[in-house]
Amino acid sequence: MDTVIRPGALADMGAIGSIYRRHVLEGLATFEEVPPDVDEMARRFTNVTGRGLPWLVAEADGQIVGYAYAGPFRDRSAYRFTVEDSIYLDAAAQGQGLGTRMLEQLIARSEAAGARQMLAVIGDSANAGSIGVHRRCGFEHVGIFRDVGLKFGRWVDTVMMQRPLGEGGRTLP
Repeated sequence: MDTVIRPGALADMGAIGSIYRRHVLEGLATFEEVPPDVDEMARRFTNVTGRGLPWLVAEADGQIVGYAYAGPFRDRSAYRFTVEDSIYLDAAAQGQGLGTRMLEQLIARSEAAGARQMLAVIGDSANAGSIGVHRRCGFEHVGIFRDVGLKFGRWVDTVMMQRPLGEGGRTLP
């Protein structure tokens, strides 16, 4: 499968919504419990890209098989140089290195946009795939929030990982 990673577009939101829907309904990578509709996904896309931050899609044979974006970590101005990454793949695209390729590009584009820190907020401490992708891309484990989400009738942890971008905290922007 020849996969191209490119900037996302509003026209991709239907396919992106379908990928995310599965993660919402079946997985612990997100603590969202009701899948957002296409309009909400478009609003999220516009919020991220309107800030000059990257939103990428992976396309194979004309089909969207994954997406990744760097959104603001928090809205308070002091956090303006810190982003949080999100990566979601179609089930058929998992385990092939695509998540790592997408995160590498997301890191480079976030650095180019002026971000200095990237955080990963990973749902479920047993999510070895996501933890491994982030570790391969230079993230360090910085903590676990225990039992902070209640999904599928059980308590779920959140793993926090962090990676400096560019000069990180060594210099002021």
